[in-house]
Amino acid sequence: MTAQPFDTPAPATFEPLTSDDPREVGGYRLRARLGADGMGRVYLAHTPAGRPVALKVIRPELAEDPEFRHRFTQEVASARRTHGLYTAQVVDAGTDAATPWLATAFVPGPSLHQVVHRHGPLPERTVLLLLAGIAEALQVIHTAGVVHRDLKPANVLIAPDGPRVIDFGIARAADASPLTGTGLRIGSPGFMAPEQALGLPATPATDVFALGALIAYIGSGTTPFGGGPEPVSLYRVVHEEPALCHLPHGLHDLVRYCLAKNPEDRPDTAWLVEAARHHPATGGELRFSDGWLPSQVSSELHHHTGLSTTPAPPGTVLDPARAVADAPTARVLPTPAPTRLAPVSGPRTASTPHRSARIALLTTAALLAGATAAFLVLDNSDYFDDSGDRTPAATNSNAPTAAATPSSPSTQAPVAGYTAAYTDRELVSPDSDYEFDLRAGKVTQDTSSWYLGREAGAFYVPEDSDAYIPPAGPLALPDCLKGIDTQPTTTLPFTTLRADRSFCVRAHGGQDIAIIRTLTAASNDGPVKVAITYYHHSA
Repeated sequence: MTAQPFDTPAPATFEPLTSDDPREVGGYRLRARLGADGMGRVYLAHTPAGRPVALKVIRPELAEDPEFRHRFTQEVASARRTHGLYTAQVVDAGTDAATPWLATAFVPGPSLHQVVHRHGPLPERTVLLLLAGIAEALQVIHTAGVVHRDLKPANVLIAPDGPRVIDFGIARAADASPLTGTGLRIGSPGFMAPEQALGLPATPATDVFALGALIAYIGSGTTPFGGGPEPVSLYRVVHEEPALCHLPHGLHDLVRYCLAKNPEDRPDTAWLVEAARHHPATGGELRFSDGWLPSQVSSELHHHTGLSTTPAPPGTVLDPARAVADAPTARVLPTPAPTRLAPVSGPRTASTPHRSARIALLTTAALLAGATAAFLVLDNSDYFDDSGDRTPAATNSNAPTAAATPSSPSTQAPVAGYTAAYTDRELVSPDSDYEFDLRAGKVTQDTSSWYLGREAGAFYVPEDSDAYIPPAGPLALPDCLKGIDTQPTTTLPFTTLRADRSFCVRAHGGQDIAIIRTLTAASNDGPVKVAITYYHHSA
């Protein structure tokens, strides 16, 4: 069983309530669906006085299990004792209700998972500030006797004054349910510590390992142990060293210490805060002041904080723009020159991490044999709608987005009979198994009638489509109409269509035109990023 994280997505992903949803829970008025996770459905709700909260309603099958209810009550009580500036406070709960529920402070900001998918890896200083803030949140959580157990990018929200860690400790309650019996695990592949993957007890050091994996992800755009099926990912976590080639060198030491296989070899959270403070990239000061986030992320936060909290009528579509959802993207920033950590005071220093003990690991054969067991694993993605449709995001784009020129398609004068269905939509195909659906403006593995794919060193389009490559420079709709009629081509080689080159494609049986601009160099394997403008022709 795969479940989704308790996350607060962007307003564009809010879903209106349906006839199956309650309108009020525990005195809180529900406004919209935020998504679902392994324990229930999450809603945007309001107090009677209008204050927004994130409210989770537990799944019926879990609510019917007495042992789960007992553990859930204990974990909620522990979580309510946690009061940290970098945590989303648990404000209320209905542990004795017919359908248990939990309310936390609403954070009007995206998760780190969403930020990286939309804007790419974060700068080194930003990563270090987030490391310090999350480490401080873990200090508070651990002091309350709680182990998060599922720290990951989707469980850290971004506010203008720093991160907010959410969903701490509550996942442990599911361990008591028969639904998570022998051979099952709670956690997220790629962010689970070796002891967690092996079914050993979770400790504060387990959260430190997850923090190291999280920092590697937001600093590089890739998880340190790769993707793939859960058993394969967990095998790498237990037996292999992390891949940090895309992470800035100045972060390597911190991440490697956190990702030590042995829990006793990992630093504690206080050490991590001081290591971030003494890092050359922070200059001895940890402050979430103006400019701590990249400008594009700050702009998104401004949009979030402007979200109206007035309850919407049932059935209201909260954001019509959601019908034209852009594919998320992620790019890898240039890697800076190597930087060594300055030693800091504490039980461990950057030069002498503790190495006194080793945990017993399962053998390769035993772990692979266990791959046939079912896993209850919390996914490391953000919420998606009930259809399960997700647009893939790349993790290794090779160049920054090219700036639109004054004559880019979005600024062209209209041409009679043509309407721009969408303009300059940036999409990323992770590899050659994914095609660009030109009409829908999305990345897909499902064959569409009008698409752009790639193989054998070139882009390709359906045989009944026409294409045109201009000599160079920007490409306007009139250029496409003339070029396709006078200089059509069926060959779209990568050697010609380097980064920031444009070409156009005309659909068969009509006059619809797509103008494609390459934002990164293309290859047969790996991600490629393009910007597409689609013009629909009225018959």
